[in-house]
Amino acid sequence: MDAEGLPVAGSAFLLTQLGTHCAQAFARRIGELDLTPPQTGLLRAVAQAPGSSQQALAELLGTPATRLVALVDGLEERGLVERRRNPADRRLHAVHLTDAGTTLLRDIGRVAREHDDAILASLDADERARLHDLLAKLAADRGLTPGVHPGYRTLPPA
Repeated sequence: MDAEGLPVAGSAFLLTQLGTHCAQAFARRIGELDLTPPQTGLLRAVAQAPGSSQQALAELLGTPATRLVALVDGLEERGLVERRRNPADRRLHAVHLTDAGTTLLRDIGRVAREHDDAILASLDADERARLHDLLAKLAADRGLTPGVHPGYRTLPPA
């Protein structure tokens, strides 16, 4: 309880409060690149696993396959990714970044670093490293996939 007898916000609340703030701020930042957070995550996933099938990407991101296809369609229309027939199984499409997608991914990286610096401005380098280690430990304990936002699980099918 605080001095006024009200419950003090717990750590989980603070994580949620800060996480929501961070997600909204990041969405505004990448919106300037004409991207949404799901599109950004998909570009990162394709870069980390080039040539993955749409099914494999949907599984990695924990999103419905129909939703992923719509995301790939949108990025393909913008010339950021391309589908290629998988030579081992022609029923599958392998998803790859285009040169434009690779260039945009560099811009996303810059924006992400700027976002990180802005959010963590009040912490010194040691505090930032310690916070990162603690958050990574908590995420691992919850079984969260590294680098994948759990919000993909709640995206509606297209």
